[in-house]
Amino acid sequence: MSQIPSRGGSTPEADEGEPPAPITVMLSSRLMVLANLLKRGAILRYKRLTGLSSVEFGLVASLGRGPPLSVARLAEAVGQDKGQISRALAGLVSRKLIAKTANPKDSREVLVSLTKAGLAAHDVIVAGAQERNRRLLEHLSEDELQTLLRQIDELTTIAAEMLEAEKVPR
Repeated sequence: MSQIPSRGGSTPEADEGEPPAPITVMLSSRLMVLANLLKRGAILRYKRLTGLSSVEFGLVASLGRGPPLSVARLAEAVGQDKGQISRALAGLVSRKLIAKTANPKDSREVLVSLTKAGLAAHDVIVAGAQERNRRLLEHLSEDELQTLLRQIDELTTIAAEMLEAEKVPR
C-alpha cells in the first residue's frame, strides 16, 4: 500500500525522520484511528448536550423511536453484555429517560422503551449525529460520497467474513 501524504503535504516519514511502523500505514489502522476520533468526539458532544455517558447514549440511540426491546435484544444491538446494559438502564430509568414493562407475551422478560424525556434526548443525539456527519462529509462531491459508501460497504463485508474465519477453530 502506498503512503498518503498528510494534510501538510508530507508523508509521516518526512515529519518524523524515520519510517513509521508498517502497521500505522495500513488501511485498517487508519480506519481505527478515524473511528476512535469520531467516537471520542461523539462521547464528548453527547455528554455535553444530554449528560449521557457513551453506554447511555448508545442505548438511547438504539431504542430510538422504535418498539420496546428486551434487554437481551438491546445488548445485542449495541454489542455489550447484558450486565453492563442493565446497570446503564437502571440509571436511565432513575432519570426517567427509559420505561420498563413486562413483555405481554412472556412476563419473565422485561421490555424497555424511551419515555417522553428519553425521546427528547434521542432527538438531540440524532441532530448532533446529523451535524457531525454533514461536517465530516461536506468536502466530498456526491459521486465521491457514493463511491466511498460503496467501498466502505464492500470492506465491511470482507471484514465480517474475516471475523467469521477467525472464529473457526484451527
